[in-house]
Amino acid sequence: MNLVYIYGPPGVGKLTVATELARRTGYKLFHNHLSIAAIEPVFEFGTETFWRLVHRIREDVIESAARDGVDIICTNIYGHPKDIPLVRRRFNLTEKHGGRPCLVKLTCDRSVLEGRVVSEQRRAMKKLSDLDAFRDSIAGVDVFSPTPGRVSLEIDNTHLSPEEVAMRIINHYALPEETNA
Repeated sequence: MNLVYIYGPPGVGKLTVATELARRTGYKLFHNHLSIAAIEPVFEFGTETFWRLVHRIREDVIESAARDGVDIICTNIYGHPKDIPLVRRRFNLTEKHGGRPCLVKLTCDRSVLEGRVVSEQRRAMKKLSDLDAFRDSIAGVDVFSPTPGRVSLEIDNTHLSPEEVAMRIINHYALPEETNA
């Protein structure tokens, strides 16, 4: 079982790349907004209960996929250093059941990142799409550092298409490619 864990700041293209990677590999896509969408109708975004349940869902899905041998792609915003325990737990849950975490850190130029944040596509998906709110959200946390203690494939996708990024991930981690992709 492979857990392809794509992380980076808001707007960097995690879901776009993950969608293309899922299309090419046949892996299941469990992006971070699925767990948020499940909890947000009941608990206010950002509260302690909200985040506790969101993380529980994510970890249950990751562990169950590892236990059942289901290859998955997950997306996440990693906030250094506060999220160290979260990512360690997720990777340990994967390895506990014989799975392999495949970490991918996406980056892009700051001006390109800010342009992506305000895109209509993000607004339509109810993602963070206000530039001031984006700047506020990353002001108190480091969303640009790699996860510590693990090697990540780092890809600057400023000038790369999602297809090119997906192929780099496939080649780096020797992931199987579906023949009809």
